[in-house]
Amino acid sequence: MGGRFKIAALVAAYAAILLIGAFSDRREAVADAIGVSDMALVGLMAAALWLACILRPIPAAQAHAAINESIHKVGKSIAVAALVLMVCFILLQVFMRYALNDAPNWTEEAARFGMLWMTGLMAPIAYRHGGFVAIDMLERALSERLATVLTLVLFAMSFAVLLVMWDKGLNNHVDSLSGRGCSSTLRWPFGVEIGKCRAKFSNYYQYAALWVGINLLIIVCVELILRQGLKLFGRDAGLAPLGDQEIASAS
Repeated sequence: MGGRFKIAALVAAYAAILLIGAFSDRREAVADAIGVSDMALVGLMAAALWLACILRPIPAAQAHAAINESIHKVGKSIAVAALVLMVCFILLQVFMRYALNDAPNWTEEAARFGMLWMTGLMAPIAYRHGGFVAIDMLERALSERLATVLTLVLFAMSFAVLLVMWDKGLNNHVDSLSGRGCSSTLRWPFGVEIGKCRAKFSNYYQYAALWVGINLLIIVCVELILRQGLKLFGRDAGLAPLGDQEIASAS
């Protein structure tokens, strides 16, 4: 019961940060009320959450692991479906263009839509299970303790980069003139109309893919930092090991 409460509390904390941080009007309203800038508000909320995680690293690592496992199971299925659709759209485009000389204008953008969501959802899974290409000669040459310190430093550097990407991805990508625009070719089926773009897809649906991926990468990075910190002090015995051979072998 205690474990479920910790997971629920962590989910609620991240949800609160996103529900305030992802919308400029909400950010500005709360920030003005307490007298700070809007992005400083998001930083303070996140810092308070992560400080609590550092103070209670074992339950925090376990809760992050449970959240990541649940999200990644769903994300992996959606990413596979996006890959299948992307391949189908590309094959349809090739067939229509070279066999019938009449390629539809929406297939290329639809394939790009699938590629973006596949990338945004699979990148956190690959990162968590060591599926990215890495040069680890120095890590292998060091003692286990020094290698753990090096890995912890690298995770901290990655975390700093991800925080910058969160800010830039939201304010300079998703919430931009282009991000608020409408797709030139993709349409909702059956005459459905949604939002200001009406029958057209909003570019937001595509642009949000990579920003969602950044959010998931941040949660993974927090878990990995907690794991490495616990490993450094020999307190990681209670954590389930990571390692998806199907993903790791791709590296």
